[in-house]
Amino acid sequence: MGSIRDNAVVPARYIAKSYNHADSQASALRLVLTLNPHWEGPENKIEFVRFTDGITNTLLKIINRKPGLTEEEIDKEAVLMRAYGNHTEILIDRERETNSHALLARYGLAPPLLARFKNGLLYRFIRGRPATHQDLVTESVWRGVARRLGQWHAVLPISGTDTVPMNEVSLIDSVEVAADGQPVKMDDLNVIQPRRAGPNIWSVTQKWILALPTGTEAQRQRRRSLQKELERVVREFDHGSGLGEDGLVFAHCDLLCANVIILPPGDRTTDDGTEPVDFIDYEYATPSPAAFDIANHFAEWGGYDCDYNMMPTRTDRRQFLTEYVHSYSQHREVSSSQTEIVDQLCEEVDRFRGLPGLYWGIWALIQAQISQIDFDYASYAEARLGEYYAWREETDGTRSEEKPLRERRWAQEA
Repeated sequence: MGSIRDNAVVPARYIAKSYNHADSQASALRLVLTLNPHWEGPENKIEFVRFTDGITNTLLKIINRKPGLTEEEIDKEAVLMRAYGNHTEILIDRERETNSHALLARYGLAPPLLARFKNGLLYRFIRGRPATHQDLVTESVWRGVARRLGQWHAVLPISGTDTVPMNEVSLIDSVEVAADGQPVKMDDLNVIQPRRAGPNIWSVTQKWILALPTGTEAQRQRRRSLQKELERVVREFDHGSGLGEDGLVFAHCDLLCANVIILPPGDRTTDDGTEPVDFIDYEYATPSPAAFDIANHFAEWGGYDCDYNMMPTRTDRRQFLTEYVHSYSQHREVSSSQTEIVDQLCEEVDRFRGLPGLYWGIWALIQAQISQIDFDYASYAEARLGEYYAWREETDGTRSEEKPLRERRWAQEA
């Protein structure tokens, strides 16, 4: 791959206005009219469709239903507005998200980024429908996901979202406050140093641990414990081998069902009945081992309720990875045979299966402090961390109770 400067993205247009959650329609209208001044006037009929309204973001589809236009023509000019939730900068590097979106758009893997504003982004609408977790286990859909993910991992440069060399920026300096609003306290933490400088799945996880609440001794002890787990994970998994550059690919890292868009019939049709898909929401996209991104997607087969009966079996995983590797090989020259790569990935994804639980468990502990929506993030954190610790016990041979459902399902052949 090229250098950071070779892969640098052109900054998106900046609009010096904000979206106001308390004055949603008026503030969104001001933004879209600044972007599209030709939408102003009596011949225009602007409408707003709310998709989500949560702590991470508010997502609005803004359309101009001018007389005489078909639904397809209206959608072609539609604008999506993503406004950031309060305090989400603790979890998400918004500058990197913007650069990721621009990079993906440059490779035809994201809708065009139209502009950024003080607390969000404006970009082009993708026609289609969000997948459900039942869709993810349907062969016509998972084949589409595998093909698209293989393309992502094959063609995207891992340094394409950096704005300055990461070795000029201290990881600790980038963390200003913890989730409880207090300055980060280092305690006796040994901050990890990944093999490769720059943003990646390991440095993101480290940043989250540093942002965990420390108001009580129990919280401080929890943070120290999770830090030791991260140190162990980095020793075991940050080894520079595997697909990509130095063992890393540009990964989505949040391929849950709602971030998979199934395209309408006729859009990029396939000959074998596979559903073409696009990926949206690049908030967590960062360089990562390919096996983490894939294992994380498999974890989402269970949906938001963590239904472990939906986890892919060995046969399911091998079929998915065969499709993925075929796509990866089409988009990038590889020296090994596809069968060898599939065999290797099956082993790697199996080893990585517990890590998404650690990653999202830490995330949920922070959300439990900052989120204002009606969701039990504290219980979700324990469920996801439980996946990690169950995997540890299984791989360490220290399990003393019955094998958990997730581990049983994962071990099934078919």
